[in-house]
Amino acid sequence: MVQSLFLAHGAPTLALEENAYTRFLEELGRKMGKPDAVVIFTAHWISPVLSVTYRDDAYETIHDFGGFQEELYAMEYPAKGSTETASRLKNIFEQVGIPVKLDSSRGLDHGSWVVLRRMYPAADIPVVQVSVNPALPMKEQYFIGECIRQLREKDILLIGSGGTVHNLFSIEWGRRTPVSWAVEFDDWLVEKVLAKDLDALFHYDQYAPHARRAVPTPEHFIPLFIAMGSGGRETPELLHRSYDFGSLSHICFSF
Repeated sequence: MVQSLFLAHGAPTLALEENAYTRFLEELGRKMGKPDAVVIFTAHWISPVLSVTYRDDAYETIHDFGGFQEELYAMEYPAKGSTETASRLKNIFEQVGIPVKLDSSRGLDHGSWVVLRRMYPAADIPVVQVSVNPALPMKEQYFIGECIRQLREKDILLIGSGGTVHNLFSIEWGRRTPVSWAVEFDDWLVEKVLAKDLDALFHYDQYAPHARRAVPTPEHFIPLFIAMGSGGRETPELLHRSYDFGSLSHICFSF
């Protein structure tokens, strides 16, 4: 049975760089093997109703960022979609009363294609992209993941793509060593995730050190809870941890 993953998608420059984290993602793709499809929840698609891409042809690559190197805007990740997998998702969510809609026009945003391009550069695996709704509490985000856990039995890789510490106002361009407050928040988070302390995690904003600074808005944190809910491992595993620009966290878990 395929694992569920939470992956930090970092800055768009991750698509260009060669470092420990990009090498980790490339090796992770090789270790995971080739699933029948990928379902990825991305922090860069926010909608009040859970939305699921619905297509079988190749996606447009969305360059949803500004001020970076020109070569980033020329990059493409022409993965195809899967209406079969999207329909499965829709049926699952409707059966449990979660509002859902299909979207036949949206392309892949950089929360999806940057990590997938590193893991599966051939773009030969069908991808279904799913939005997140920041208005829902974390317990409900976890439930969304629980609902689709069964897809892992169909050799479908479930990915939550976001970031644990993601505060663009705290970015220090060029700094490679992490700042203390980001490390302290992630120390708390890793401990609670590995212990499966869901009560603490659902109320992280009350218990975690520097929570408001680390998570000023929830959209990048939500995919962690969806990935946790969709996992089936008795003990989660911390796969990678590193930092860029002082506080931008590259943390990855397997569930």
